[in-house]
Amino acid sequence: MAKHWSVPLVVNVLLGIPGVVPFWLLWYLVANWPLAELGWTVREPTENDGMALWLVIVVPVVTLYGLIWWLANMPLRRRTALAPHTYWLLSLTAPLLPTGALFLNS
Repeated sequence: MAKHWSVPLVVNVLLGIPGVVPFWLLWYLVANWPLAELGWTVREPTENDGMALWLVIVVPVVTLYGLIWWLANMPLRRRTALAPHTYWLLSLTAPLLPTGALFLNS
C-alpha cells in the first residue's frame, strides 16, 4: 500500500521521461501560433505548413500520454494517504521535472 509520497513521485517522474515529447509538442504548437500572434514569441521561420498537420500529430500524442498518466495515477491516488489536493499537485508537477532538466541543461 502506497502510504508515502515517494511512490507517486517516482511514478510521475518516470512518466515524465516519455512525457518530454508531448510537453515539447504542446510548447511548439503554442509558441508558433497563439503566442507568436500575440508577439510574445517568434514564430519558427520554416513553419509554414499550417496547424492542421500539427493537430493531427499533437492531439493523438497528448491524448495517449494523458490517458496513460491518468490510468497510472487513479489507482495510486486511491491507495495513498496524501490529501487529494497534495496528491494531484505532486502528480501534475512531477512529470515536468525531466522536461525542466532538459531545458535547464540546454
